[in-house]
Amino acid sequence: MRDNGRVTSATRQPVTPVFATPPRLIATDLDGTLLRDDKSVSPRTVAALAAAEQAGIEVFFVTGRPARWMDVVSDHVHGHGLAICGNGAAVVDLHGGPGEHRFVKVRELARENALDAVRLLRDAAPGTLYAVEQTYGFYQEPDYPKLHMEIPDALAPAEELLAPDSVAAGEPVLKILAYHPELDPDAFLTLARLAIGDRATVTRSSPSALLEISGPGVSKASTLALCCAERGISHEEVVAFGDMPNDVEMLTWAGRSYAMGNAHPDALAAASGRTVANNDDGVAVVIEQLLAEHG
Repeated sequence: MRDNGRVTSATRQPVTPVFATPPRLIATDLDGTLLRDDKSVSPRTVAALAAAEQAGIEVFFVTGRPARWMDVVSDHVHGHGLAICGNGAAVVDLHGGPGEHRFVKVRELARENALDAVRLLRDAAPGTLYAVEQTYGFYQEPDYPKLHMEIPDALAPAEELLAPDSVAAGEPVLKILAYHPELDPDAFLTLARLAIGDRATVTRSSPSALLEISGPGVSKASTLALCCAERGISHEEVVAFGDMPNDVEMLTWAGRSYAMGNAHPDALAAASGRTVANNDDGVAVVIEQLLAEHG
């Protein structure tokens, strides 16, 4: 929670703080935030995003999803067509449509760091299972559960997948997925952060005990900050939306931010405001109010 003259999440009520600085960029998470639970983008949300861009406000999709899972919003990228994927590990141009994405920026997880993280977490939490997300490939251990609706490119222990002579050694690693079948999700996150330390960034966006491990300093917020700096946009001119621990840094960094009504307690505490749930078009509600406020 922040106390800087703004309404904070301590109110626990849907609020729209009034700010003097007109927004120049909207940064929104997808799952649990912009998307409804059925993974659709509602007509109201489509209209709100289009109205924002017509008003000269850039819209960035900022997600933990890999680039190949961005077809859900590929019809709604409008003018810029850029998205931050993999919790900040990549900036992707979606203009080509599904399967035709182009990587504009890659912030990879060095294989040495990845191997260290795998070893340290396996020691701290025996039974942890891994998958490896690369720019154009997905690989997993044989016992890793079917959490993702795709067939992996190869099955092997994580240590082999990350070895210098692995099947995709020339392809950057974006993140490691770590799953534990028994641990509480938040407890697993805390344990992993303590075990891995500064070798990598650890977060989570899933309701299950599934962690996402990226390069040191890589987060939605740090990559969004780079993109904004390239455009001459300050953090005060950014409005952010999110719902899970992987959104916390972005919600804290943005000049104004909104946790969804369905958000994790950590996201609620990080945001400067709160909107209604994703199934009630919480992002659209705020965008409409912002456009009325600064119209």
